[in-house]
Amino acid sequence: MNYDVAIVGGGASGLACAVRLLRNAPELKIAVIEAGERLGKKLASTGNGQGNVTNTDMSAEYYFGNKDLVKKIALSPDRISLEEQLFHCMLHADERGRVYPVGRQASALVDSLIHDLQHGGAEILLNTKVTAIDKRLKMTLSSGQTLTARFAVLCTGGKAQKQYKTDGSAYALAQSLGHGLTQLFPSLVQLKTDTEHTKILKGIRVDCGVTACMNGQTLARTHGDVIFTEYGVSGNAIFAISPYVADRHGTVLSLNFLPFDDEKIIRDIEEKKKLGYRDGELLSGTLHNQIGRAIIRRCGSNRAEDICSTAKSFILNVVGTLGFDYAQVTRGGVETDGVTEELESKYVRNLFLAGELLDIDGCCGGYNLHWAFSSGYAAADGILKRL
Repeated sequence: MNYDVAIVGGGASGLACAVRLLRNAPELKIAVIEAGERLGKKLASTGNGQGNVTNTDMSAEYYFGNKDLVKKIALSPDRISLEEQLFHCMLHADERGRVYPVGRQASALVDSLIHDLQHGGAEILLNTKVTAIDKRLKMTLSSGQTLTARFAVLCTGGKAQKQYKTDGSAYALAQSLGHGLTQLFPSLVQLKTDTEHTKILKGIRVDCGVTACMNGQTLARTHGDVIFTEYGVSGNAIFAISPYVADRHGTVLSLNFLPFDDEKIIRDIEEKKKLGYRDGELLSGTLHNQIGRAIIRRCGSNRAEDICSTAKSFILNVVGTLGFDYAQVTRGGVETDGVTEELESKYVRNLFLAGELLDIDGCCGGYNLHWAFSSGYAAADGILKRL
């Protein structure tokens, strides 16, 4: 089988790359090779199935890895709002800048991309893995067949969520061609913490401030839902803070249950004491009763000032994450010093790498998908220049 372009991976970056090529060079013979049973499976689940594809507040500060490459690829003027041209639907930003299709259905985004592939005549190979690739861009498939291409794009994803056929095994393709690999960590993931003071809170959800610290230095702050679990903490605030602790040891979380003026909190506690409230109920009505009792028990004092201090800085030691199977993205990947600004391999001519496969990942809120789409576009643009 011979093709002009072989795209390995039918996720967000691979689909964006294929669509970009077909719209600009419809004569190309393109193959999209996907290890799973359907294209865009992970994309269809993004944003809790609602399709958070990008963010209006787009900046390199929300990315980890090679920020200069992010600026050139994802933040260039022609790509910063590429989603508006990529999908055949209207998009809308919520109050936090997260951009969704108006219909709030991520699967419709996948349908839009597949429509373009089918309309453009791309050949789609499902349930097919590339088991080997050489420098002539000859690929061996899991079926035993071989495939050759003038150009190849590796868009195989990372190691997160192996149910989407992203178990990390595809890194070996890039490594076999001379590319280096950084250490890998799960990110946008639930955190394991010490549970001595939170066992009784299992299943409780609370809206609070979360600060990640290490050696007395603040790594990041956020605010949102925290859910207490048997292993530690989950919730959107935890997913948002996890990228800042994913690759570090010895970090702690400080939960601020009461982001109000100290004087107001202390006055409320003192009033309850005057009314004869038991010590364990001094935060009753202010916080969930179980959380209030956990704070007072941990505080070990009925002094209003001490209770207030503990409620504003409830410390949890981070001991790990729930792992790659539960993570949304991978921290780390193929070293970016092995690719050009067009994402072409420096070791193999006409080979491009894009998406989560590379050592670039973003915060929660549409940043990872924007990197996937824009890097897929960048690879396509590099190919188009060489035709």
